[in-house]
Amino acid sequence: MKRKDFLQTLLSIPAMGTLSGFKNFADSLPVQSKRMPVLFTSHGNPMDIPLSKEERPFWDALYHLGNDLQGKYELKAALVVSAHWCTKGTFVNISPEQTQIYDYYGFPENYYDPKYKATGSPEIAREVTRIIPSVHETTDWGLDHGAWPMLMHLFPKANIPVFQMSISYYESPQYHYELGKQLKSLREKGVLIIGSGSMIHNLQILGPKMRSGDRSPFGWEAEYDAWLKQQIDERNFNNLINYETSHKLGKLAAPTPDHFVPVLYSLGLSDPKDELHYFYEGKPNLPAFSERSFILS
Repeated sequence: MKRKDFLQTLLSIPAMGTLSGFKNFADSLPVQSKRMPVLFTSHGNPMDIPLSKEERPFWDALYHLGNDLQGKYELKAALVVSAHWCTKGTFVNISPEQTQIYDYYGFPENYYDPKYKATGSPEIAREVTRIIPSVHETTDWGLDHGAWPMLMHLFPKANIPVFQMSISYYESPQYHYELGKQLKSLREKGVLIIGSGSMIHNLQILGPKMRSGDRSPFGWEAEYDAWLKQQIDERNFNNLINYETSHKLGKLAAPTPDHFVPVLYSLGLSDPKDELHYFYEGKPNLPAFSERSFILS
């Protein structure tokens, strides 16, 4: 099922580098006293966009996390690897102004009312291409619904510059993990890197269930979520890189790579001395879906 068709279905449900480059990098982004944490977060689902943080516990968790981050760290910018920007090759958006992209369709007008007026960070975005020359610069994107719905609660004042890096759709999971590792130096420079996706995300089997008005879990989600948590807790990253074969439910939970691989960027950016905290692990409000989210710091 195509995403556009699926989202329309939901509405009918009742109640619902070079040496010189390195020098420029060092000059423009001095090392800070505190290394930035790394996030992996769900971005929720479009149906929840109109809800306030008082109505939606996940939005509330993001709000309090954002306050905590801004109180403890000097954030220069945020880089989001969103499940909703998939490309052939890897791109980074260098636009000074970030277009808000409503990449969901057929919803009531109020779903298009929220505005998130974030600015980009061209200079910091260009540092990504200096660190990894194979990443291409572009101005052809903005903030999609894998980014701005989450950011509008994490940083509601839109006072943190933000830009996205795309997912090269046809690359292996190992590629995404290694790319994350190459970005580690940005953690020393005040850049918060956020993988935004969902470790369980299967629209194909969700569609028929939702059309019948059934929002109950299939039953296997809890088993796979517990296994995912164990792998993260024990730092068994190879099992997550090989998620398609390391567990019997891997392909069922993530039949396409787009929503799963953002977690591989976050894990690649991690360090053995990082502490792990799940800032949200509540029960998801959709079957075949996960909102488990964590911070490494």
